[in-house]
Amino acid sequence: MATTNRLGRGTAALVTTFLLLTAGCTDDREDGDDGDEASVEDRLAAARATLDDAESIDFSLVTDELPSGVRGLLSAVGTGIPAPAFEGDVTVSVGTSIDAEVIALDDVVYADSAFLPGGFTEVDPALLGAPNPADMFDTETGVSNLLTSTVDPEAGEESRDGEDILTTISGMLPGDLVAALIPTADETGEFAVTYRLTDDDELRDAQISGPFYGDAGDVTYDLGVDPSDEPVDIIAP
Repeated sequence: MATTNRLGRGTAALVTTFLLLTAGCTDDREDGDDGDEASVEDRLAAARATLDDAESIDFSLVTDELPSGVRGLLSAVGTGIPAPAFEGDVTVSVGTSIDAEVIALDDVVYADSAFLPGGFTEVDPALLGAPNPADMFDTETGVSNLLTSTVDPEAGEESRDGEDILTTISGMLPGDLVAALIPTADETGEFAVTYRLTDDDELRDAQISGPFYGDAGDVTYDLGVDPSDEPVDIIAP
């Protein structure tokens, strides 16, 4: 009988140990799930750091069309640096499309266009409903700030771009932060954003949709970035 009791106690101890180990594994999985949610914000923060630390960024911001009668930005394609400064080609719509070569240094914007004879001329982009493209590269309020200011970011599906596997992260952006980049945006509105990040947590591109031009209807802009450690000089014309 004594032997039977010892065996019973031994069996009970093994069962108890098994249950404790199983509970520990369950807790680890649950903790891992919480960690995955937190890592979305960590990945966006890492993507911001990469942009902020870049010497230069190849950049594009493009929309297919604007609502009828709206003055605004159709596209900006070029290179930016964290001075902040930008050099590239910009197209705006003012009833007709206007193409211009643009150099923007902090608050000063120069444009060279067929509509501005005489070479580069200092212009006020706000008169055309367009942003100052240099603002996109401000390390405090520029595009990189949107990454860490995204509300309720959630990881979604993966997609392929060439050999790269990109993770989709979606969320919402407050209107005042978007308006800091594109002043025509509704400061009180909300903007849906979808980012695609590489496995190295670099931002490849983003799509931002919302009331960029008040009550005229939602507009979608496609944003592309390619950060580089190669410095670029951008100087006044």
